[in-house]
Amino acid sequence: MMLAGKVAVIYGAGGAIGGAVARAFAAEGAEVFLTGRHLDPVAAVAAEIAAGGGSADAAAVDALDERALEAHLRSLVERAGRVDVSVNAVGLPDAEIVGTRLAELDVERFVGPIAAYARSYFLTARLAARHMVANRTGVIMTATAQLSRAGATLVGGYGPAMAAKEALTRNLSAELAPHGVRVVGLRPQAMPETPTIREAFEPRSRATGLTWEQWQELLASRTHPRRLMTLDEVAAAAVFVASDRASGLTGTTVNLTMGALDD
Repeated sequence: MMLAGKVAVIYGAGGAIGGAVARAFAAEGAEVFLTGRHLDPVAAVAAEIAAGGGSADAAAVDALDERALEAHLRSLVERAGRVDVSVNAVGLPDAEIVGTRLAELDVERFVGPIAAYARSYFLTARLAARHMVANRTGVIMTATAQLSRAGATLVGGYGPAMAAKEALTRNLSAELAPHGVRVVGLRPQAMPETPTIREAFEPRSRATGLTWEQWQELLASRTHPRRLMTLDEVAAAAVFVASDRASGLTGTTVNLTMGALDD
């Protein structure tokens, strides 16, 4: 197993990406500690993992609350002895972000996602780094999106928020890699299994008349294989990045857009 003996904490584990990563980590032998703002969806993922013979703990933790994050991570380390992998898959409801043209958007709604996404990633990464540097080993990961690099309409501050996270990945790596800690991002494209793609579709449907099928076909047409990525493919990439086999990978965001975005 690629992650046998690893201790991983996953923030946003009740969401589509976070949950998929949690299941994949557990299947590869990791002991996973799952958090989310609301306990029920996180507990459901933990129960599924436990039913399959894996090790999972669930807790309600607000990823914007520094004290709550610190208390949870301290408890985790006291229980497991260390933290090897920290994954930030925290998401915000897109309905609060997308759907309004920038010229008509108020400043608070624009900067809200930038501040929230950057704050959450910074806090979870910084807290994990303090434990990992002491052990001279560890992996810090996050998920971003194609809009970090590609222009689009009706997305408000979401694109700048993703760009901020990718810049933070590079800067964290520059400081932490000399201490044995790798920092890597994952940048998937739209996945039909996630609620995000549906939330992105609805304002465009109202503006353009696109059907759900046409929206998926449009996104798929921009990829090289003419299809959209699956959650399992994103989770498999996360497993590799978290494993010792990816020891040369740091300070970058892995492009999982299937050719839709050139690097």
